Amino acid sequence: MSELKRLHVGGRLSEAAIHNGVVYLAGQVPDDDSKDIRGQTAEVLGMVDRLLAEAGSDKSRILNVQIFLADLTDFAGMNTVWDAWVAPGNSPPRATVQARLTHPGWKIEIVVTAALP
Repeated sequence: MSELKRLHVGGRLSEAAIHNGVVYLAGQVPDDDSKDIRGQTAEVLGMVDRLLAEAGSDKSRILNVQIFLADLTDFAGMNTVWDAWVAPGNSPPRATVQARLTHPGWKIEIVVTAALP
C-alpha cells in the first residue's frame, strides 16, 4: 500500500497531501489582501511553487488547476500573471470560475494537483 504523506497539517486542513505519486494542494489564497489581482495571483502562485517543491514536484508536472475568482472582471489581470508563470509547453488543464470567497479581501483561490517525478 502506498504511503500517505501530509504537509503543514493543521486542525482544519493540510496544505498538501501526497499519495500514489500525486500531490494534492489545498486551495491557496493570498496572505496580503491589500494587493490587486496581479499581486494576489503572483503571491498565490509563489505559494504553489513552494508547496510543490517541498513535495518534490514543480509547475511543469501540474495535472489540473482550479482557479476561483471573486470577480470575473479580474480574469484578464489574473491571466497576465498566469501566462508569465506557467511552464512553457506544459500548460495544464484548467478551469476558472467566479465564486464568493470566504474572506472579503481575497480576489483569488487556486487549487492544484500535480504528479511527482
